[in-house]
Amino acid sequence: MPEDNLYDISIIGGGPIGMFAATYAGMRSAKVQLLESLGQLGGQPQALFPEKTIYDIPGFSSISGKDLIRNLNTQLQQFNVDVYVNSPVLNIQKTEKNQFKIITNNRISYSKSIIISTGIGSFEPRRLRIANAEALENDKLFYTVNDPSIFENKSIAIAGGGDSAIDWALELNTIAKDTIVIHRRNQFRAMESNVDKLKESGSKIMTPYTIDNLSTDNSHNNLTIQLKKVRTKDTVELSVDALLVNYGFMSNNSILKSWDLDLITTKNNLIPVNSKLETNLQNVYAIGDIANYPGRIDLIAVGMGEAPMAVNNALESLYPEKIQPKHSTQLVKNIKNNENN
Repeated sequence: MPEDNLYDISIIGGGPIGMFAATYAGMRSAKVQLLESLGQLGGQPQALFPEKTIYDIPGFSSISGKDLIRNLNTQLQQFNVDVYVNSPVLNIQKTEKNQFKIITNNRISYSKSIIISTGIGSFEPRRLRIANAEALENDKLFYTVNDPSIFENKSIAIAGGGDSAIDWALELNTIAKDTIVIHRRNQFRAMESNVDKLKESGSKIMTPYTIDNLSTDNSHNNLTIQLKKVRTKDTVELSVDALLVNYGFMSNNSILKSWDLDLITTKNNLIPVNSKLETNLQNVYAIGDIANYPGRIDLIAVGMGEAPMAVNNALESLYPEKIQPKHSTQLVKNIKNNENN
């Protein structure tokens, strides 16, 4: 196999815990790849509550989900990490060389060890059940936002009634020409204070409506959304530049059942690990909310501590002859020395 396709560590799951694990592996000068099923890194904080305030991150009195992920991404980019988004892992196979063949939807790679950091599972957005919706994806119809600037001075419709939909409506309202929020109920499920902000923001609110049809004009510039009022035959049409759908995400850890891992099926397919965060498979580790051991609590801070433990234990298993650095200053100093040589 090509050497550039063989990694010391492959991290599956690009949420905050996986991002920090990849950063730390980069600090250790390991050859590492980070695989994420969605089109962007960040996991739940980025996909589900970008504007929600998080209080359990050491060193921050409070920080929003999007700012946490932005900071983690800045930290990640300081090190040599191969990042692959839109890359759900379909299967993992053990090779004759005692390595792992990792098969995603778009490539095959090999790894000496694996760290699973999938949280409550790989995310897939809940999609519109409309015949032509798929053809409009990433052109006029979006489920996630990688770069909010693409909506600058545009007319944007946002469908959904939860925190994510309201968060994006508030954020895009500052750069878009106008924003329209569509929800099938009169009441929103989002945080009350943010709903109050939405009502004061100038955004147009369409409730209770569902999306019945999408179409584009001949020039493909405008998107026409046909709405149907709930429990009536009344319809209305909106003309916008783009539609962002935030109906939530579906999580799924069922793929783990095919990887020969011991699972706790009564607890959403959590993976039991020992004090070294090792699973029942040699050189396979689990960290974050997917990992299970006595006394563990589901906090980002806990997962952040598990990340360097798993990386260090993996590298110690792979390269027992190497002296392990003891602290981050030594790690970064070693990296800078290597760059200067």
